[in-house]
Amino acid sequence: METVFDTTLGPFIGLTLCLFGLCSFLAGQGIAEGWRPAWMAVLAGFGVAIFDRFLHWGLFSGHLWSLQGYVLDGLILSAYALVGHRLTFVAKMVRQYPWLYEQTGPFGWRAKAPE
Repeated sequence: METVFDTTLGPFIGLTLCLFGLCSFLAGQGIAEGWRPAWMAVLAGFGVAIFDRFLHWGLFSGHLWSLQGYVLDGLILSAYALVGHRLTFVAKMVRQYPWLYEQTGPFGWRAKAPE
């Protein structure tokens, strides 16, 4: 039984969500550590999706040239990369400028109130 990702559910969960999801998350963190913009994390997610499609093809007889599978994998992996980017960027802003900003949650910060 194949899904819209041109492979079975097990390899999709194992490769795309777990293995390459972690890779994309770490790529997003690395991009944020270099103060790069978030759109670069999206590009990294689509770059990791190329290797994801290759392993689906090589290990599980998935379709290598599936545009639909690539786009869907790229969107999912880009989401992982954006989460990693945002979490790291927020932590860097609060850590590097503690006199200006305070963290409001895992995804945001605000200017500190004047004392």
